[in-house]
Amino acid sequence: MTDQANIRVQRADHVGFAVASLDAALRFWIDGLGARLVRTGEMGGAFLGQVTGAHGAEVRLAIVSLADQMIELLEYRGLDRPSVPAKPFDPGFAHLALVVDDIDALLARIAPYGWKAQGTPQLITGGARAGTRVIYVVGPDGGTIEFMQPPASAQDH
Repeated sequence: MTDQANIRVQRADHVGFAVASLDAALRFWIDGLGARLVRTGEMGGAFLGQVTGAHGAEVRLAIVSLADQMIELLEYRGLDRPSVPAKPFDPGFAHLALVVDDIDALLARIAPYGWKAQGTPQLITGGARAGTRVIYVVGPDGGTIEFMQPPASAQDH
């Protein structure tokens, strides 16, 4: 093992999602989930290629804030993209987990934006999260959010 005594992770800064349409993604995050738009911008050139490996691409981006979490939405242009998104169980795939107060109402609210539950919400029956309902929801670009609804007694605290 290497010596990691001088390395310290300070904090998480944001979670990023690559999207096919920045405009559609913003409608979902802002209108569907209630996020606040922080900023928009564009980037490209050698900087983008060196940071992401997306050489020759241009990116439209937006940062939104939701529940004290910064979320970066990235629409890459000028690259061949896969026609089929990765699946939540593919190695390397990541998801964001959000705590909500009503999973059923949330699922109904986000369906018009093309986000689909992968099954039905399930109840965790043991451990530290017993009584919490959970579901994975996949968006039109393949991005995945896990929604978690704690038991009523935990929400009251």
